[in-house]
Amino acid sequence: MPDAPTDTKALQREAAMMRLEKLIAERETHEIVPLPISDEEMLVRYERLYTGAISDVLREHALMDQAIPGSLQILRPERTVAGFAFTVKSAPNTKVTGELTFRTGMLEQIPRDAFMVWDTSGDTESTAWGGVMTATAVGMGVRAAMIDGGIRDTAQILQKDFPVFYRYRSPNGSLGRCLISHYQVPIRIGTVWIRPGDIVVGDIDGVIVVPRPIAMAVLERAEEILGNEKQIFQWVAEGETPKQITEKGGYF
Repeated sequence: MPDAPTDTKALQREAAMMRLEKLIAERETHEIVPLPISDEEMLVRYERLYTGAISDVLREHALMDQAIPGSLQILRPERTVAGFAFTVKSAPNTKVTGELTFRTGMLEQIPRDAFMVWDTSGDTESTAWGGVMTATAVGMGVRAAMIDGGIRDTAQILQKDFPVFYRYRSPNGSLGRCLISHYQVPIRIGTVWIRPGDIVVGDIDGVIVVPRPIAMAVLERAEEILGNEKQIFQWVAEGETPKQITEKGGYF
């Protein structure tokens, strides 16, 4: 992952003295483990779910903080979208030179089926996403973008069948206002850690992140919950009481 040059030996010495190896591994490295099914099948099946069911399953795994803050808004709320996390980190910065070069390098690394997840470090003035970025992403096979910050060119974005989750809109561009510093590294938005390759699912209720190592287990359990809910809805439609439904193993 491109970043500012560092003295590797000096970092290793510092880590050894402070015993920071585990923290460095947690915060600065990642491994995209293989999935037991194809990427396409994984995403198609996740897009048949909804974020509430996924959240309930993650609770069973004692993962209570996997939903991106609910302050985010959504364009294209009419459908569910799933993709593999491609993480980006930027921050407010007045520097201009080098920004476009780094952004171009980042764009060239984005794979198909990515779900862009962008941490702007609390930026409240600039925009990280717009019409040209949307057109570029669509052409590359990117599935969606979640910007914890601003977007612009909303009319151009809406011309594309491309879901975007965002915090605010502004006409301000990014150049001279913010700077991308990292990509494809673990990032944190709200209470959620997002690592490259995690499964990200968004719908009208918001965005939720499924850690890649448990993606298959979460998928299968969420599919089971959907089947259970169909049965519960049928009992409700047949006029059964809440007590009768609960006694059959139903829930509300």
